[in-house]
Amino acid sequence: MHAVRTVALAGLMSIGWPILAQAQPADVEPKARCAQLLAYWDQRSASKGEGASGSDMTRKSAGLDCDNRRYADGIKRMEDLLRQNRYTVPPPQP
Repeated sequence: MHAVRTVALAGLMSIGWPILAQAQPADVEPKARCAQLLAYWDQRSASKGEGASGSDMTRKSAGLDCDNRRYADGIKRMEDLLRQNRYTVPPPQP
């Protein structure tokens, strides 16, 4: 009976570990994440010709947040801005 439980537990762990590994965000410094999101927005919005709008002000505010070490605020602003403009938020790059 003990061997059956051990085999079942091993099977569950082999299925569960990859899922847990994918669910955890990569260890990325907040400063690098800010820079990544700002660059991603700049690249995407330049190709669409966006600018001089509320989106531009939000991007500038996020850039100021990141410059002033308010990384969490800058990251949140940029992720929200990307979602509002129907962009997929890129995963953190290590």
